[in-house]
Amino acid sequence: MRVLVADDERLLADMVAQGLRRLAMAVDVCYDGDAAWERVTVNRYDVAVLDRDMPGRTGDDVCRAIAGSDAGTRVLMLTAAAGIRDRVEGLGLGADDYLTKPFAFAELVARVQALGRRSAPAVPPVLEQHGIRLDEARHEVTRDGRPVQLSPKEFAVLHVLMRAGGRVVSAEDLLEQAWDEFADPFTNVVRVTVMTLRKKLGPPQVIQTVPRAGYRIGV
Repeated sequence: MRVLVADDERLLADMVAQGLRRLAMAVDVCYDGDAAWERVTVNRYDVAVLDRDMPGRTGDDVCRAIAGSDAGTRVLMLTAAAGIRDRVEGLGLGADDYLTKPFAFAELVARVQALGRRSAPAVPPVLEQHGIRLDEARHEVTRDGRPVQLSPKEFAVLHVLMRAGGRVVSAEDLLEQAWDEFADPFTNVVRVTVMTLRKKLGPPQVIQTVPRAGYRIGV
């Protein structure tokens, strides 16, 4: 899942981004509405977490732009205004969900994950293929009942491949969905991550390399 976090409270934005990255999400961070606007016009996000009151373009402006596009990005609006009128107004702008400050990080995670599932073709929260069981909510992976300890990036790559259901996923698509905007498109990080993921999952190998195309789950 790729997420944009936009909030002028830098410490809050950085803490939220750090927490989401630990859950294998690719997160871009910005601190004003103009930067948020620029990113949503360049990158494709599953979820945008927007503060309503940002310098430059407001979160409201960015939300309207996202809602009026065909990007499919879901919006979680953050605000200190907790009144019913404020929530109704925020949802009326096109936001998919609304969370008031201060908030519990666990609740924000649950809402982001729920919106992420809505931004893509429906998939169950627990995926099972070829003896691999991936539980997104618990952030757990097992292979034939054996726990497999994965890094956040390995988990993210496996999640993308399993969501594809056997379809080929290019290295470029993996880089876009599992890494943030600072990833070097010419790096071999995808190949290295797939290699370590294969080792951790063990035999028989289920991640196939399709020459000049990408990777897929299969036997």
